[in-house]
Amino acid sequence: MPISGDAREVLDQEMLRIRARLLELGAALDRVERAGPQAVDDPRWEQIRESLETLASERTARTERIQLLFSLPYDPQWQERFSSAL
Repeated sequence: MPISGDAREVLDQEMLRIRARLLELGAALDRVERAGPQAVDDPRWEQIRESLETLASERTARTERIQLLFSLPYDPQWQERFSSAL
């Protein structure tokens, strides 16, 4: 996506959307934690924690790194496995 304007202008354009998404994320995490301590042992919780660390980092390519956290490793036999499932 092309960037229009300087950082301040982009932040002006995106601030309300970012804030809303952060509030939504915080609420979802609160609901999971209130449901009980089982989430701590769930590998998905670890993916979420690592994603939050990635978002907080100052490195670039956050989107790609988060996508990789939630992706399965590449399976060179995926076509055979997929066609046999049909």
